[in-house]
Amino acid sequence: MTAPAAMIEVTDLRKEFGSFVALDDVSLEIREGEFFSLLGPSGCGKTTLLRLIAGFQEPTAGTIAISGESMAGVPPNKRPTNMVFQSYAIFPHLDVRSNVAYGLKRLKLPPEEVASRVARALEIVDLKGLESRQATQLSGGQRQRVALARALILKPKVLLLDEPLSALDKALRELMQVELRTLQRSVGITFVLVTHDQHEALAMSDRIAVMFGGRIAQVATPRELYEAPASRQVAAFIGGMNFLNADLTGTANGTMRFAAEAIGEVEIQSGAGCDPSRFAGKKIVLGVRPERLRIMADKPLEGAAIGGTLTGATYFGESTYYYVTVPGRAQPIIVSAANGNGAQNFSEGAAVHITWDAAALVPLV
Repeated sequence: MTAPAAMIEVTDLRKEFGSFVALDDVSLEIREGEFFSLLGPSGCGKTTLLRLIAGFQEPTAGTIAISGESMAGVPPNKRPTNMVFQSYAIFPHLDVRSNVAYGLKRLKLPPEEVASRVARALEIVDLKGLESRQATQLSGGQRQRVALARALILKPKVLLLDEPLSALDKALRELMQVELRTLQRSVGITFVLVTHDQHEALAMSDRIAVMFGGRIAQVATPRELYEAPASRQVAAFIGGMNFLNADLTGTANGTMRFAAEAIGEVEIQSGAGCDPSRFAGKKIVLGVRPERLRIMADKPLEGAAIGGTLTGATYFGESTYYYVTVPGRAQPIIVSAANGNGAQNFSEGAAVHITWDAAALVPLV
């Protein structure tokens, strides 16, 4: 199957603010029709990159092309993009219809075409029937939909989203994540989302670029990022992770042998991203997700296991995080166990055992 064409091409992009380097040699390709997220902590450069794509700022060096055309010197209103801001930026003195139609004013379209396009945009974002409602009478989710409709009505090739869900409460934010993803699939245009929320990025994206310190650390699908992070830094940012200090002790027959704190000798299959040469002379850790570990009262008859003491537990509804102190490790190991019928509960101070599959361990530097 042929991969979609590139919609946005960022090459060797650099942005300086005085002596501060906000973006440092960033290169990136975003595909046509893709829901792409820029994910990272505050100050990592993700919003700066979005604003450069939108044309609100000019790069210090490097190039940006959209649909094969250079954006050098092209102002924001001439680019095939539109932007939805964190604050939504809808006009409180206008009703829904007027807010959505506002962007069409400069196009000088016939009134009947304006009415048709407004009706279609409101239908797409499920606001049909609210045309006359004042902006001040809308809920947070409805205001966000108005901002989306106003952006989509101009039929951009790329919709840029600057943390558009951050002002919503948790339940509404999760609902809007599903709605935004459904909307993107229905209209088929390229979405580029900036977020610091890992769960939001994982739930909505086709691919994600994880950024730290003005650089891109990894670009991958949500599953690849979670299951095969490129570095300890990425692994720590995407979901929970236990890190065990380790030394590479040998390689043979497509496997790598490690001596790891607490769990001792383990063998891991070499493969993509696990080339032994990556680890030569580096400080190594083995990462394992809490949900890839199992906790039990009795030591299993077969398989790897270590004994420890349960020193704490945190209940999250669908799951419980158990904190187990084991010999040879200062920090407790975190194990996630699903709650529900048949789930075993453990009391603080109980002697327990942790088991794992070797495939759950990811070597990282």
